[in-house]
Amino acid sequence: MSLSTVRIIGALALGILLAPLCSDARQPEKMPRIGYVSTGAAAADQLVAAFREGLRTHGYIEGQNISVEYRYTEGTPERLADLVAELVHLRVDVIVTPGTPAARAAQQATTTIPIVTITGDPVGAGFVASLARPGGNMTGLAVLAGEGMGGKWLELLKEAIPRVSRVTYLLSPANAISLSLFAEMQRLAPALSLNVHAVEVRSPDELDRASLNLSDFVEDQNGLYTSQILLS
Repeated sequence: MSLSTVRIIGALALGILLAPLCSDARQPEKMPRIGYVSTGAAAADQLVAAFREGLRTHGYIEGQNISVEYRYTEGTPERLADLVAELVHLRVDVIVTPGTPAARAAQQATTTIPIVTITGDPVGAGFVASLARPGGNMTGLAVLAGEGMGGKWLELLKEAIPRVSRVTYLLSPANAISLSLFAEMQRLAPALSLNVHAVEVRSPDELDRASLNLSDFVEDQNGLYTSQILLS
């Protein structure tokens, strides 16, 4: 996920916050408040700086004219529902969710608070009815939108390394987009003479235990190539 994408998310959140004021010249009675919920760890969040920069670009600085309530699962996805419930209870004006699991938890928690998210395929994940007419209370950016992305990855891989025959896909079983991409790869792989299998990775610890060689391409003893593809 690029930092420029996260800056755009900050701008979208501001647009939702400020829209009601466009037809009302009065000052807001309270400081606008954003709820930010992530499945990562606060200390390792490399996106929040870009998010804050997006706010500052439009003249909003935390603690001065806007406030942000941050919630992190700290590597425990089971906490998502409770964390989102806290934000709903606080009556934040908009919820920002960088990622599919957080977006799903927010959608299940509220149908009235606007949700701004970054996700792979919002239609396939059931977040919106369509990209043209999303409906509901969710908006944001689609990073890998639409069918064909998994197949396109395999086509590019085969074009770059014609001898490749086996692909190992690091699968995040809790991520609907990861599951969808793997299913598409399995369906299209035979036409490219590829064998695709998955290794489930739920956390960095499991990645270590998988003991996979994460270099781009590795020649094995049979002269074949194996590629590892990771979708976080």
